[in-house]
Amino acid sequence: MGREEQIEEREVLDSIFPDEITDIDEKSYRIAIKPQIQDSDGSDTEPPTLLLTIIYPPSYPDEAPLLDLSLPPNAPKPPHLDLPTDRRTLLSSLDQTISESLGMAMIFTLVTTLTETIENLITSRIVDIQKEKDREVEEAEAKENAKFHGERVTRESFLRWREGFRAEMEKRLEEEERVRKEGEGKRGAKREERLTGRDLWEKGMVGKEMEEEEEGLEEGVEGLRFG
Repeated sequence: MGREEQIEEREVLDSIFPDEITDIDEKSYRIAIKPQIQDSDGSDTEPPTLLLTIIYPPSYPDEAPLLDLSLPPNAPKPPHLDLPTDRRTLLSSLDQTISESLGMAMIFTLVTTLTETIENLITSRIVDIQKEKDREVEEAEAKENAKFHGERVTRESFLRWREGFRAEMEKRLEEEERVRKEGEGKRGAKREERLTGRDLWEKGMVGKEMEEEEEGLEEGVEGLRFG
């Protein structure tokens, strides 16, 4: 009973996927899956080709078929899809469909479901990439506009500016006070540099002045007459 259903399903699939299906042996075959992907601007992008390998167990369709997903030989890595990582997720997405389809032919339904899952996965990644690009463009435009319009003043930005302004003023006042004190110190040092009496004496200036005063006194005494 199972083998008859397998042969009948295989013939139907051959009419649905005439160019996509390839026999491996009488109980296994591959179907090429080509998801339709639209780029972020709405244009169709080159879709990757994936190969779904189907192996019929003896009692299929009363038990699940064996499935595997791979790339064609020598095919380049498709953009937005990492098959070694995504294979398990994509095949696991078929578990519910398989469970609901036990007892009847299900390969066409599995191919359809898998194709939609691949399309949704790739499309979501394209959208995420475009969102990131849009965000970067918006940030660049905002920075460029800020050059002409300046930064928008908010309460937080004003408080930051006021704090910085006060700190700058305090620093300036401290610097002015330091310069003033240094100036007073220099003037005090100049006053200390004035010669003391001892310095004048040692330099001979006081002795000379006293000699001149004594000579003047002697002349004055000689000019006096006593009656």
